[in-house]
Amino acid sequence: STTTYKMTDLVTREFTINLKKRLRNTGNKHRAPRAIKVIRAFARKHMGTKAVRVDTSVNQKVWSKGVKSIPMKIRIQITRRKNEDE
Repeated sequence: STTTYKMTDLVTREFTINLKKRLRNTGNKHRAPRAIKVIRAFARKHMGTKAVRVDTSVNQKVWSKGVKSIPMKIRIQITRRKNEDE
C-alpha cells in the first residue's frame, strides 16, 4: 500500500538531522552558520523545492549554545506548501 503524493499536496514530515556528522570538518567560527545551510539543503533535498524558509525557533535552537557548540542532532518538522505562483 504505497501512497503517492502530488507536488501540490500539503506535506508535513518530521526529521532528525545529525549535524555532528555533517559539520565534522568545519572550523569553530563557521559551525552555526554552516548548520543553517545544511538544514536548508536537507529540506531542499527531501521536499523537492528550492524555496526554503527556516523558522526562527530552529535558528535559535542552532545558535543556543553559541557559534561553536551547536547541538549534535536537531529534530525538525518540514512542511511543503503550495506557492501562489504555481
